[in-house]
Amino acid sequence: MTNTIILSVFTAHVTICVVWLAISPPFPDSDMHSIVEEIVLELLISPVYNCKLSSPLPIVHKYYQPGDLIIAAIIYQVFFLSNEITFESFPSREVLDQYLFLTHNYQHALALAFAVKEINEHFDILPNVSLGFHIATNYLEEYTTSLLAMEFLSTKDKFIPNYKCNDQTNTVAVIGGPQTKTCLNMATSLCNYKFPQITYGSAPLMNNDQEGIFVKWMFPDEIHQLKGVLHLLLHFGWTWVGLISLFEEDRERFVQKSLSMFSEKGICFDFIECLPQMMYGSAAAEMVEKADKIYSVIMESTVIAVIFNAEITSIVTLRMMLSVLDSDDIPKERKTKVWIMTAQMEFTAILMQRPLPIDFLHGAISFALHSKELRGFQHFTQKKNPNFEKDDGFIRDFWKDAFECSFSSDVTDENAERICTGEEKLETLPNSVFETTMGGHSYSIYNAVYSVAHALKAMLSSKLKWSRKMNKRSSKYFFQSPWQLHHFLKQVSFNNSAGEQVSFDSNGELETGFDVFNWVTFPNMSFLKVQIGKIDPMAPPEKLLTISAKDAVWPLIFNQTLPLSICNGKCPLGYSKVKIEGKLSCCYDCRQCPEGKIADQMDLDVCFPCQEDQHPNKGRDNCLPKTVTYLTFQEPLGMSLVMIAVSFSVISAVVLGIFIKHQDTPIVKANNRNLTYTLLLALLLSFLCTLLFIGQPDQVKCLLRQSTFGITFSIALSCILGKTTIVVLAFMVTKPGSKMRKWVGRKMANTIVLSVFMAQFTICVVWLAISPPFPDSDMHSIVEEIVLECNEGSTTMFYTMLGFMGFLTAVTFTVAFLARNLPDSFNEAKFITFSMLVFCSVWVSFVPTYLSTKGKYVVAVEIFSILASAAGLLGCIFSPKCYIIILRPDLNTKEQLKKK
Repeated sequence: MTNTIILSVFTAHVTICVVWLAISPPFPDSDMHSIVEEIVLELLISPVYNCKLSSPLPIVHKYYQPGDLIIAAIIYQVFFLSNEITFESFPSREVLDQYLFLTHNYQHALALAFAVKEINEHFDILPNVSLGFHIATNYLEEYTTSLLAMEFLSTKDKFIPNYKCNDQTNTVAVIGGPQTKTCLNMATSLCNYKFPQITYGSAPLMNNDQEGIFVKWMFPDEIHQLKGVLHLLLHFGWTWVGLISLFEEDRERFVQKSLSMFSEKGICFDFIECLPQMMYGSAAAEMVEKADKIYSVIMESTVIAVIFNAEITSIVTLRMMLSVLDSDDIPKERKTKVWIMTAQMEFTAILMQRPLPIDFLHGAISFALHSKELRGFQHFTQKKNPNFEKDDGFIRDFWKDAFECSFSSDVTDENAERICTGEEKLETLPNSVFETTMGGHSYSIYNAVYSVAHALKAMLSSKLKWSRKMNKRSSKYFFQSPWQLHHFLKQVSFNNSAGEQVSFDSNGELETGFDVFNWVTFPNMSFLKVQIGKIDPMAPPEKLLTISAKDAVWPLIFNQTLPLSICNGKCPLGYSKVKIEGKLSCCYDCRQCPEGKIADQMDLDVCFPCQEDQHPNKGRDNCLPKTVTYLTFQEPLGMSLVMIAVSFSVISAVVLGIFIKHQDTPIVKANNRNLTYTLLLALLLSFLCTLLFIGQPDQVKCLLRQSTFGITFSIALSCILGKTTIVVLAFMVTKPGSKMRKWVGRKMANTIVLSVFMAQFTICVVWLAISPPFPDSDMHSIVEEIVLECNEGSTTMFYTMLGFMGFLTAVTFTVAFLARNLPDSFNEAKFITFSMLVFCSVWVSFVPTYLSTKGKYVVAVEIFSILASAAGLLGCIFSPKCYIIILRPDLNTKEQLKKK
């Protein structure tokens, strides 16, 4: 039965077509191709209609203007309310009445109409060719976007995908946006036909590389914008931030590809959340529950700066969430955030949000595609009147929502409302309802239309080489292969009416930057966006962001001071950060700088040392000049040492004088007068050589002081060794048969002294020859001082000199110790033993003290050691003799000597 019906209908249509061609065929100016199209169309679609295939849901919002060439557009302008479409059953037509109009997005359609109007009025771009447009809105995203894409490829007002016949219009390109899914679904459908497309929303990730070939992006790669956000955070010092995305895949893409870029610069994210997807009916409760959890995460966080990386309609969800879920349990300061909105987002609203506050945007920072105000656009919008725009399927809904009125044709007795006259003025609306100033997305659409026009112009010019004359009819068929437009779109480069260059890079992305705005809101529900900076992706990395935020407005709670979005308070001056185990790097403790280092800025990662000639202050937050210091004659310590040295020098001279005066007395003659005189003279020079250690070091002092000290002390010790050795040999000679007699006498003493002198002198000469001491400054021993000193040059030679003296001291002490009990009234061995014990004690304690002392006190320790050891020798050896010579002369006789 069914086959019979179909065959009957088909036969009837064939009969009609034959009769038509027989009695009144098409005129000769219609080519054979059009005749065949009409016949084939009738023969093909009649069986389809009679099979009662269901037609798709109608698209009730359209804006059409005829022209020789049509630019189609899919612009999201309707906030659709319905349960989720699962495609398990056919969507009901009743849901078409469940929508809310997005008033701000209507500006996108006006921008396209304005651009077409300008092009048609300027014949230099497309002479003899008029442009038209076909704007529609997608309702259910996946479903209606694909439907519209197919409708653009069909005969006007007839949904017959992939077949156009006797159509007086040619669609040459499709503009889509601003939602990412709109762009992606549009590309999925139209790329199969190699159809030119321009998207003005954020660039979606294509399913394959082939789809991207036929798409041009009016929105640059998102990495440029994210780098701009990063530079903005670093500029304001915001290291503790949050992120809100629209879709789960957006969040995952950010975590995988961009999070490391922020982490490397010290930015930490306390939360990375997704907005709840709008759901209705039975799923609304689930949406509210998710929204409440996200709201708690955001508001309970200590984060101040929140990156809102979403799309144009996301502000509707965010505004609703912040208003409806507001809670008094959370402190106001926690609920105050500085929103950083990416360029995909523009302010838009639905009618039910009109009473909701917008003060949460006060002090916000937003990015927007770079744009300039176009002359004539505001005048164009102000002339709009729903009474005269019969082809505009959006304007009546827009008018009703914007002015909260109803047209008389829609009003019944039961629902009488304020009547729309059509004479209302758009400029009277607050910009939270509608902005007459062109936004970034509208500017992109305007440039997209001009890009298509210039590509058509270039394409037309290239064909004029083989066709000198082309009228409207021939141009119609010429543009029936829109895939040819890709080559010319790729090479488009022109200056728009605002004087800015428009061109695409090798990836098909518009070469443009971003403007940075600061938001100011007012009680009358209006706002102002003040430009404070810009992002230039083509600039060097250090100049990517240009910003002047000294006059920026911040949320009122901060009293116009820059908010600090950090995990904890900044470390004060003099302190550095210390990581807390188990927490993000932006959360840390503070620790005072160690000695010798400072932190002259707040929140430093590590303390650093001052320059060599400076030292930290007590607070360790600044460097002060070091004081230059050395042991001077004027200071108390230096004066004391000088007085002691001079006093002992005088005493040594007095003792020498006493011994010379009483040189013929037995006690002076008993132990070799010459050695005694040499010893006293060496001690005198030892006391005086300490004066070379006091005062500012210079080249002469540095060369003389250690060598003079070493030689004089070596002579003194050699004299003591000689005196002790003579005593020991003298007693050994008295033994019968002793062969030591030849060693006793002046010659032996002189040999010892001369040998020791030459050995020490040789050491000093070699030292001064290979690496002599020199004036130097010690910058590190004492934090606050620069100590002027003599660098010993060769440390090895210095300790070799001291080592030789130590060896000489040990030998002298040993010999004196062995001779201490020899019977003799004038035997000095006991006194020498005691004096050498004092001498050794002084120099044994000298070494660790010298090595542990710093600054000018190193010199003082050496001076004290020289004075103490020399005074020990002078006192222990010569004080008993002076006592006898001066106070007990009766004991200084030969008779007394013989008694002993």
